[in-house]
Amino acid sequence: MSFKKRSYNQELLDGRNVAFADIKQNMQELDFINTYLGGHKITLNGIKALCGATGDVKHIVEIGCGGGDNLRVIKEWANKNNIKVSLSGVDINPECIKFAGSRINNTGITFHCSDYKTFSFGNRPDVIFSSLFCHHFSDEELIFMMGWMQQNTELGFFINDLHRHPVAYYSIKMLTHFFSRSFMVKHDAPLSVKRGFRRIEWQRIFTAAGIHQYRLIWKWAFRWLIISKQKCK
Repeated sequence: MSFKKRSYNQELLDGRNVAFADIKQNMQELDFINTYLGGHKITLNGIKALCGATGDVKHIVEIGCGGGDNLRVIKEWANKNNIKVSLSGVDINPECIKFAGSRINNTGITFHCSDYKTFSFGNRPDVIFSSLFCHHFSDEELIFMMGWMQQNTELGFFINDLHRHPVAYYSIKMLTHFFSRSFMVKHDAPLSVKRGFRRIEWQRIFTAAGIHQYRLIWKWAFRWLIISKQKCK
């Protein structure tokens, strides 16, 4: 199997009319994966890089928020450190928003069912981010997304997504085969890796978007953290 080029095969989660029970199982297992393979920690690293450890009120928006687990983790971190934040999640899938809004621990977080491109913020948020969202899109769509995030944020934006690598692919394929009870996770998790990125691909995307000030950082386990700052407060 070659990993030289990105796969553009569709993930089951991106299909139409996915049952809520399947979405729920998928979201729960993704939360587990992000917790124990360091995905949530990478998201917090992105928040800290842009916001710092201040007490200022910040508006943080996640596009492609799924089940809202990243926002829950940010809320818990902010509460622990007495940091005031306003958190919003945007996702085009109504079943994901339904699941996210039903979780008691997400109190204090607002969720919106919308295409990120057409969502109206009012005032620009301080930070926009995405986690495991970008690999669902083509390179051309990502060039637009990078420009959109830059134009719609005050402090900056960051991305947490997958590094396409055979070790990552075969590892997640084995783990989900033995431990997942979700047919969607078993199908989508390895495919997500094949839809992931190599360093040079991100560099080409940012160059095409006209964004030259950013940090591209490799993180365990086979993730990219990309931080683009607008300005410092």
